[in-house]
Amino acid sequence: MTPEDHASAATALLQAEASGRQIGLLSLQYPEIGMDDAYAIQSALAAQKLAAGRRVIGWKIGLTSKAMQYALNIDIPDSGILFDDMAFDTGGTVPEGRFIQPRVEAEIAFVMKAPLAGDTVTRQDVLAATDYVAPSLEILDTRILRQDPETGRARTVYDTISDNAANAGFVLGNQRHAVDSFDLRWVGALTFRNGEIEETGLGAGVLNDPVESVVWLARRMAQYGQRIEAGQVILSGSFIRPIECPPGSHIAADFGDFGSVDIRFT
Repeated sequence: MTPEDHASAATALLQAEASGRQIGLLSLQYPEIGMDDAYAIQSALAAQKLAAGRRVIGWKIGLTSKAMQYALNIDIPDSGILFDDMAFDTGGTVPEGRFIQPRVEAEIAFVMKAPLAGDTVTRQDVLAATDYVAPSLEILDTRILRQDPETGRARTVYDTISDNAANAGFVLGNQRHAVDSFDLRWVGALTFRNGEIEETGLGAGVLNDPVESVVWLARRMAQYGQRIEAGQVILSGSFIRPIECPPGSHIAADFGDFGSVDIRFT
């Protein structure tokens, strides 16, 4: 793909977000698309958002579970960018029409007090740079069709990465904890939709340890000349399957002693 192709794809994705109408699979439109192309499209999308006045406030890590990697036939995570208009308060409400096909995942969020950079970042570096961890929900959305109606082909990981790793929003719980106050591998959540249990999971589902997920992100970003900044929020990856959120949904995640977080969809 050319830089012009990257910019064109990014513009189409932004138009889909604004209009609420999904576009076709980029992997069909651009059969030659690869991982670098997908991240280039994501970067072009981010550049347009920044030019429109948005601010980067963090990063999300996806495809950290084996189940999701097997589903997309990929063996590495992916990442996306959190912008300032993506943050929702716990207990708050998502306005009607804000998203196209929202889904929600439960995650452990890291909030950083120091930057992280370089392809040699270690676990100890992540622990030292973390201000606190908190329960969180990630709101997913897709500006690209999940499946092509004519061929039946499903989205690929390149579609997902191009589409900002399907990120749309996030919710932080009010509880804050020192990063070493819990064994994050054993932090779990019971996730409910309208009072009924939908999913459960443990932090170990995220690369065996959510801290290792942040290590992966810092090293991946180094490949593209990026770094994690102080104050940024890092969504370390979901340990549950995505929960569909049709209008009227109330999603609540109970993390036990770690805290809780919830959001409503009108």
